[in-house]
Amino acid sequence: MDKAVSEQIQKFIRNIEQVVFGKHDVVKMCVTGLLARGHILIEDVPGIGKTTIAQSIARSMDCSFSRIQFTSDMLPSDIIGVSILNQHTNEFEFRKGPVFAHVLLADEVNRTPPKTQSALLEAMSEYQVTVDGVAHPLPAPFIVLATQNPIEYEGTYVLPESQLDRFTMRVEVGYPPAEDEMRIIRRRDPLKAIHDLQPVLNTAELVALQDRVGEVLVDESVAEYLLAIVRATREHEQVQLGASPRGALAFYEACQAFALVEGRDYVTPGDVKQMAAPVLSHRLLIKTRGADLSMAARERVRVVHDIIKSIEVPL
Repeated sequence: MDKAVSEQIQKFIRNIEQVVFGKHDVVKMCVTGLLARGHILIEDVPGIGKTTIAQSIARSMDCSFSRIQFTSDMLPSDIIGVSILNQHTNEFEFRKGPVFAHVLLADEVNRTPPKTQSALLEAMSEYQVTVDGVAHPLPAPFIVLATQNPIEYEGTYVLPESQLDRFTMRVEVGYPPAEDEMRIIRRRDPLKAIHDLQPVLNTAELVALQDRVGEVLVDESVAEYLLAIVRATREHEQVQLGASPRGALAFYEACQAFALVEGRDYVTPGDVKQMAAPVLSHRLLIKTRGADLSMAARERVRVVHDIIKSIEVPL
């Protein structure tokens, strides 16, 4: 593998970690999602650093950035834009919304109703939005970094399956180790650190890295192993709805991206195991009893791990 590519990726990760302490694996997963041309859902309890991670990633790239703070009274037009009558020309003009950016931070995305959440569906899958029958292309690359609190929290809505399927991966943050939490409280406010971050990638360099992902070799036996895991999600007795073909493609590309982040130009079965839960678990619809949705989330991850154990690893 080209050493310069590996150094560029590691420099990107280290730059983010100037602000995000004690979360190397989380940062690495997020960078993997970016290189796979994917959208990332960062989920955990309030105050854990979800927005800080998303902002640090965006600040580390020299590209256009928009942030939307999702609320219960938000409308789709607040995201994609609206057509306004120009009184001088007597014609409607389209005023672009915040979705027209290279990086969109959808903060607390599950605090807005499903109707408004659906405004992102076309943007996330087709990289365009349609208003009054006219398609408006989004900038390239276009990346959604979404944060959400656990769905039992007051004022939250369940993301529809169609939207969850458009996120390449779901990442949980977790609490930091004690020594890193000490660094956090001594720093007090991360806003200055985020503001002081200098970009280390421009859009052309990011697109070039994304193109390199497609060159990462996936042996036939590894591809069959990956697909066997995907197909097993559709046949598991506890799964009502398994991973879609779009999920299989995201899984394949995420494994390639993870290998590139690890400094390799080929995918190993270990990469497949590593990426299975982050890419597949949120796409599964589990046959749950009762309304404990956080338990359902843990159950989805457990199902993926059970499937991995049940499938023979290629040599």
